[in-house]
Amino acid sequence: MMKAIVYQQYGSPEVLQLTELPIPKPKDNEVLIKTYAASVNSWDWDALIGEQFVIRLISGFFRPKKKILGFDIAGQVTAVGKKVKRFKVGDEVFGDISAYGWGGFAEYVCAPEAPLTFKPPSMTFEQAAALPHAGVLALQGLRCQGGLQTGQKLLINGAGGGVGTLGIQLAKLQQAEVTVVDRADKLEMLRGLGADHVIDYTKEDFTQNGKLYDFVLDNVARRSIAAYKRALSPQGRFVMVGGDMRLVLSLLLYGLFSAKKMGILAHQPNPEDLDYLKGLFEAGSLVPVIDKVYPLEEVPEALRYFGEGNVKGKLVIRIP
Repeated sequence: MMKAIVYQQYGSPEVLQLTELPIPKPKDNEVLIKTYAASVNSWDWDALIGEQFVIRLISGFFRPKKKILGFDIAGQVTAVGKKVKRFKVGDEVFGDISAYGWGGFAEYVCAPEAPLTFKPPSMTFEQAAALPHAGVLALQGLRCQGGLQTGQKLLINGAGGGVGTLGIQLAKLQQAEVTVVDRADKLEMLRGLGADHVIDYTKEDFTQNGKLYDFVLDNVARRSIAAYKRALSPQGRFVMVGGDMRLVLSLLLYGLFSAKKMGILAHQPNPEDLDYLKGLFEAGSLVPVIDKVYPLEEVPEALRYFGEGNVKGKLVIRIP
């Protein structure tokens, strides 16, 4: 048997329960992973509360289909299916299993080979769990719509989370001039990561201050297309990573009738991108920011803290 955090209905973190379940058995193309760390993402929060229509459409209208949240995982392979070729028992691996059923907030999880890669010895399990989803989002976001070019002016809105803290580091590797937007209590931390300019969104609206940016990466997009256009240089690009789902439809329609590059990141978990980020970590050029580490039984408290919007970087769940 294994311990897992399970939920049977949408709601607040109180619906999450620590329980015991049978250890899953890997299919022919899967590995069984003893999970040593997992991290919290916005999708976990959205799937927990179930307020958005698109979440209900994917996860179940009345009750969640997925009973165990968590999809950024790091651990050790303890069993392999007969068709598995890349991994063997004892290998330390990590990856984003969001496309394969989730289940990271548990002592064991099964996953196919495709989303996984080897964890380097220099990387802790906590760091490995903090990197996959947020890191690939940041990397793919900065490559979207033609990509951020060397030396350009970049603005990251909602920069204090996992995507933003990694995005700053990636952008500085391209010598970008980086402006970040978030709450006042996160700005000093963002300066320490390399941000050139900081904006407290409670005091200043970056779409109204007259400054122009070559690239805007928005993790909490809620403004109108017209507002974003005001903040873009003539050849500027805007990429929505997360935010209000109503803006998604507006951007899709806008893209049909305008040549201006404004779009939505279609995130794809990608082991090649993850290996690229792993190489940067090993070179000392990229480090995930971890705010707090919680034991498995405190996943509800971790989700509650996440929902309050206080997180600086990532929250990690340590599973002994």
